[in-house]
Amino acid sequence: MSEVTKEVVFPLIGTPAPAFTATTTQGEINFPADYEGKWVILFSHPADFTPVCTTEFMTFAAMHDEFRALNTELVGLSIDSIHAHLGWLHAIKGYSWNGIENPSIEFPVIADIKMDVANKYGMLQGESDTSAVRAVFFIDPKGIIRTIMYYPASLGRNFDEIKRVILGLQKADAEHVALPANWEPGKDVIVPPPGTCGAIQERMDLVKGEGYEMKDWFLTFKKDNQ
Repeated sequence: MSEVTKEVVFPLIGTPAPAFTATTTQGEINFPADYEGKWVILFSHPADFTPVCTTEFMTFAAMHDEFRALNTELVGLSIDSIHAHLGWLHAIKGYSWNGIENPSIEFPVIADIKMDVANKYGMLQGESDTSAVRAVFFIDPKGIIRTIMYYPASLGRNFDEIKRVILGLQKADAEHVALPANWEPGKDVIVPPPGTCGAIQERMDLVKGEGYEMKDWFLTFKKDNQ
Protein backbone atom coordinates (compact mmCIF):
# COMPACT_ATOMS: atom_id res chain seq x y z
CA MET A 1 0.00 0.00 0.00
CA SER A 2 1.53 3.29 -1.06
CA GLU A 3 2.14 6.07 1.44
CA VAL A 4 -0.01 9.17 1.19
CA THR A 5 2.11 12.31 0.88
CA LYS A 6 0.68 15.32 2.66
CA GLU A 7 0.55 18.42 0.49
CA VAL A 8 2.28 21.41 2.08
CA VAL A 9 1.25 24.91 1.04
CA PHE A 10 4.12 27.40 0.88
CA PRO A 11 3.63 31.16 0.54
CA LEU A 12 5.86 32.79 -2.05
CA ILE A 13 8.24 35.73 -2.00
CA GLY A 14 6.58 38.73 -3.64
CA THR A 15 3.02 37.68 -2.74
CA PRO A 16 0.68 39.02 -0.03
CA ALA A 17 1.20 37.48 3.40
CA PRO A 18 -1.69 35.08 4.13
CA ALA A 19 -4.18 36.82 6.40
CA PHE A 20 -5.39 35.46 9.73
CA THR A 21 -6.85 36.42 13.09
CA ALA A 22 -5.24 34.80 16.12
CA THR A 23 -5.04 34.78 19.90
CA THR A 24 -1.62 35.82 21.20
CA THR A 25 0.13 36.55 24.48
CA GLN A 26 -0.56 40.25 23.78
CA GLY A 27 -4.22 39.82 22.85
CA GLU A 28 -5.93 39.17 19.52
CA ILE A 29 -4.21 40.27 16.32
CA ASN A 30 -5.52 40.67 12.78
CA PHE A 31 -2.55 39.90 10.58
CA PRO A 32 -1.12 41.58 8.57
CA ALA A 33 -3.67 44.41 8.71
CA ASP A 34 -2.69 45.44 12.25
CA TYR A 35 0.87 46.02 11.06
CA GLU A 36 0.22 48.17 8.01
CA GLY A 37 3.08 50.63 7.53
CA LYS A 38 5.55 48.48 9.48
CA TRP A 39 7.95 45.71 8.63
CA VAL A 40 7.20 42.44 10.39
CA ILE A 41 9.30 39.40 11.24
CA LEU A 42 6.85 36.52 11.66
CA PHE A 43 8.66 33.47 13.03
CA SER A 44 7.76 30.01 14.28
CA HIS A 45 9.46 27.72 16.77
CA PRO A 46 8.90 23.99 17.38
CA ALA A 47 7.62 24.09 20.98
CA ASP A 48 7.55 25.94 24.29
CA PHE A 49 9.87 24.82 27.10
CA THR A 50 12.52 23.57 24.66
CA PRO A 51 16.20 24.54 24.87
CA VAL A 52 17.05 25.97 21.43
CA CYS A 53 13.77 27.89 21.30
CA THR A 54 14.50 29.38 24.71
CA THR A 55 17.85 30.77 23.54
CA GLU A 56 16.17 32.20 20.44
CA PHE A 57 13.41 33.90 22.41
CA MET A 58 15.95 35.37 24.80
CA THR A 59 17.86 36.75 21.81
CA PHE A 60 14.74 38.16 20.13
CA ALA A 61 13.82 39.83 23.44
CA ALA A 62 17.31 41.33 23.76
CA MET A 63 17.10 42.71 20.19
CA HIS A 64 13.46 43.84 20.31
CA ASP A 65 14.34 47.53 20.65
CA GLU A 66 16.85 47.26 17.78
CA PHE A 67 14.15 45.91 15.49
CA ARG A 68 11.62 48.51 16.61
CA ALA A 69 14.16 51.22 15.78
CA LEU A 70 14.05 49.79 12.23
CA ASN A 71 10.23 50.10 12.10
CA THR A 72 10.07 46.32 12.48
CA GLU A 73 7.78 44.32 14.75
CA LEU A 74 8.20 40.73 15.91
CA VAL A 75 5.45 38.11 15.97
CA GLY A 76 6.18 34.57 17.22
CA LEU A 77 4.25 31.31 16.91
CA SER A 78 4.25 27.69 17.99
CA ILE A 79 1.64 24.94 18.08
CA ASP A 80 1.03 25.37 21.80
CA SER A 81 -1.75 26.76 23.97
CA ILE A 82 -1.87 30.32 25.26
CA HIS A 83 -1.33 29.00 28.80
CA ALA A 84 1.80 27.11 27.75
CA HIS A 85 3.10 30.29 26.11
CA LEU A 86 2.43 32.38 29.20
CA GLY A 87 4.08 29.86 31.53
CA TRP A 88 7.16 29.58 29.33
CA LEU A 89 7.58 33.32 28.81
CA HIS A 90 7.22 33.87 32.56
CA ALA A 91 9.96 31.29 33.17
CA ILE A 92 12.28 32.96 30.64
CA LYS A 93 12.19 36.16 32.70
CA GLY A 94 14.29 34.39 35.31
CA TYR A 95 17.03 33.18 32.94
CA SER A 96 20.47 34.55 32.11
CA TRP A 97 22.47 33.43 29.05
CA ASN A 98 25.06 34.81 26.65
CA GLY A 99 25.05 38.22 28.32
CA ILE A 100 21.23 38.42 28.31
CA GLU A 101 19.79 38.93 31.79
CA ASN A 102 16.16 38.30 32.77
CA PRO A 103 14.61 39.10 29.37
CA SER A 104 10.99 40.17 29.07
CA ILE A 105 9.09 38.96 25.98
CA GLU A 106 6.95 41.92 24.95
CA PHE A 107 6.12 40.87 21.39
CA PRO A 108 3.04 38.71 20.70
CA VAL A 109 3.33 34.93 20.50
CA ILE A 110 0.52 33.21 18.60
CA ALA A 111 -1.24 30.20 20.12
CA ASP A 112 -1.81 27.93 17.11
CA ILE A 113 -3.23 24.72 18.59
CA LYS A 114 -5.37 24.05 15.49
CA MET A 115 -2.36 24.71 13.23
CA ASP A 116 -4.31 27.17 11.12
CA VAL A 117 -1.48 29.68 10.76
CA ALA A 118 1.23 27.01 10.57
CA ASN A 119 -0.53 25.41 7.59
CA LYS A 120 -1.05 28.76 5.82
CA TYR A 121 2.68 29.49 6.05
CA GLY A 122 4.15 26.06 5.31
CA MET A 123 5.57 25.75 8.82
CA LEU A 124 4.69 22.06 9.12
CA GLN A 125 7.19 20.07 7.09
CA GLY A 126 8.84 16.67 7.04
CA GLU A 127 10.31 16.81 10.54
CA SER A 128 6.98 16.61 12.36
CA ASP A 129 3.21 16.64 11.84
CA THR A 130 2.63 18.54 15.08
CA SER A 131 5.62 20.88 15.51
CA ALA A 132 6.56 23.81 13.32
CA VAL A 133 10.02 24.21 11.83
CA ARG A 134 11.96 27.39 12.56
CA ALA A 135 10.44 29.58 9.86
CA VAL A 136 11.16 33.28 9.41
CA PHE A 137 9.03 35.52 7.18
CA PHE A 138 10.05 39.10 6.42
CA ILE A 139 6.94 41.08 5.51
CA ASP A 140 7.08 44.66 4.26
CA PRO A 141 4.85 47.63 5.21
CA LYS A 142 2.45 46.76 2.38
CA GLY A 143 1.97 43.21 3.65
CA ILE A 144 4.12 41.57 0.96
CA ILE A 145 6.44 38.67 1.79
CA ARG A 146 9.98 39.70 0.89
CA THR A 147 12.22 36.96 2.29
CA ILE A 148 11.63 33.47 3.72
CA MET A 149 13.96 31.31 5.80
CA TYR A 150 13.39 27.78 7.08
CA TYR A 151 15.60 26.08 9.68
CA PRO A 152 15.36 22.59 11.20
CA ALA A 153 14.53 22.10 14.87
CA SER A 154 18.14 21.29 15.77
CA LEU A 155 19.67 24.52 14.39
CA GLY A 156 19.22 27.87 16.10
CA ARG A 157 18.84 30.90 13.86
CA ASN A 158 21.56 33.47 13.13
CA PHE A 159 20.20 36.73 14.49
CA ASP A 160 22.89 38.88 12.91
CA GLU A 161 21.65 37.56 9.57
CA ILE A 162 18.01 38.25 10.46
CA LYS A 163 18.89 41.87 11.23
CA ARG A 164 21.07 42.10 8.10
CA VAL A 165 18.14 40.98 5.96
CA ILE A 166 15.89 43.73 7.35
CA LEU A 167 18.60 46.35 6.86
CA GLY A 168 19.29 45.09 3.34
CA LEU A 169 15.66 45.01 2.24
CA GLN A 170 15.07 48.50 3.58
CA LYS A 171 18.19 49.85 1.88
CA ALA A 172 17.40 48.21 -1.45
CA ASP A 173 13.90 49.73 -1.38
CA ALA A 174 15.00 53.20 -0.29
CA GLU A 175 17.94 53.58 -2.69
CA HIS A 176 16.87 51.32 -5.59
CA VAL A 177 20.09 49.34 -5.42
CA ALA A 178 21.07 45.68 -5.14
CA LEU A 179 23.36 44.22 -2.50
CA PRO A 180 26.34 41.94 -3.22
CA ALA A 181 27.31 38.73 -1.46
CA ASN A 182 28.11 39.21 2.22
CA TRP A 183 26.92 42.82 2.13
CA GLU A 184 26.87 44.61 5.46
CA PRO A 185 25.90 48.22 6.29
CA GLY A 186 28.59 50.59 5.11
CA LYS A 187 29.85 48.35 2.31
CA ASP A 188 29.54 49.11 -1.40
CA VAL A 189 26.20 48.48 -3.10
CA ILE A 190 25.41 47.49 -6.70
CA VAL A 191 23.77 49.79 -9.22
CA PRO A 192 21.14 47.76 -11.15
CA PRO A 193 22.45 46.85 -14.64
CA PRO A 194 21.36 48.92 -17.65
CA GLY A 195 18.68 47.45 -19.89
CA THR A 196 19.45 49.06 -23.26
CA CYS A 197 22.48 49.87 -25.40
CA GLY A 198 21.97 53.57 -24.76
CA ALA A 199 21.79 52.99 -21.04
CA ILE A 200 25.13 51.15 -21.17
CA GLN A 201 26.78 54.29 -22.53
CA GLU A 202 25.06 56.38 -19.88
CA ARG A 203 26.41 54.01 -17.23
CA MET A 204 29.94 54.34 -18.60
CA ASP A 205 29.64 58.13 -18.42
CA LEU A 206 28.20 57.92 -14.90
CA VAL A 207 31.09 55.93 -13.46
CA LYS A 208 33.59 58.59 -14.49
CA GLY A 209 32.44 60.46 -11.40
CA GLU A 210 33.63 59.72 -7.90
CA GLY A 211 32.13 56.95 -5.82
CA TYR A 212 31.69 54.33 -8.55
CA GLU A 213 33.67 51.28 -9.62
CA MET A 214 32.75 49.48 -12.83
CA LYS A 215 33.90 45.89 -13.25
CA ASP A 216 31.92 45.49 -16.46
CA TRP A 217 28.88 47.15 -18.04
CA PHE A 218 26.52 44.96 -16.00
CA LEU A 219 28.47 45.11 -12.71
CA THR A 220 28.90 48.53 -11.17
CA PHE A 221 29.56 49.21 -7.50
CA LYS A 222 28.71 52.42 -5.69
CA LYS A 223 30.12 53.64 -2.40
CA ASP A 224 27.57 53.53 0.40
CA ASN A 225 26.12 56.98 1.12
CA GLN A 226 24.89 56.26 4.66
